[in-house]
Amino acid sequence: MKTALIVATLVELVLLVVVLALYLVTIAATLRKISKTLGLVTFGVRAIEMQTRPIGPVLGEINGALE
Repeated sequence: MKTALIVATLVELVLLVVVLALYLVTIAATLRKISKTLGLVTFGVRAIEMQTRPIGPVLGEINGALE
């Protein structure tokens, strides 16, 4: 009887570790996708910054004319 309880406990422990490992792998895959998406967003924001950089001096002139 005692041996059966020990075996059952060990089986449950192994199942718990396997399930936790699967969840960690799933979370890691999701974080990789998020990291890739954030990289693309950062690239896009930098492109917008570079394309709108020449507007800065013109906006100063426009704001000066409004005052």
